[in-house]
Amino acid sequence: MIETTGTVTALDGDHALVRVAGGGCGRCHEPGGCGGAHLTQIFCASAKNYRVLNPRGAKPGEEVVVAIPDRVLLRGAVAGYAVPLLGLFMGAALGLGLAGETGSMIGAAGGLALAWGLQKTRWARDILLGPDAEPRIK
Repeated sequence: MIETTGTVTALDGDHALVRVAGGGCGRCHEPGGCGGAHLTQIFCASAKNYRVLNPRGAKPGEEVVVAIPDRVLLRGAVAGYAVPLLGLFMGAALGLGLAGETGSMIGAAGGLALAWGLQKTRWARDILLGPDAEPRIK
């Protein structure tokens, strides 16, 4: 599980708004740590609020641990990078077969646009990331 700590600031139905001070897992100084928290500080030094599932009913002001399964990171990378590349290459190959080099360029753009559009649908997100992809209070 990928985990971070934060403080519940508000409730929103089955979800809670959690203020998280740092980015990354916080294991920067451990062996094998990637230093990702240092990268997030470059772009965003202030704390951020995230909307997460609240299955245990945490209340505002309570410090909580927010978790997401490890496999969601890999699935997210596949959904974010592999699907658009697959659309690009498949569109280019189809266009090449139908209309030569010009068709390949048009097909590549069309395949990429189709893949990006597919990513925006809830159905595709559930299939690519899985039902447990939403962060939750542990």
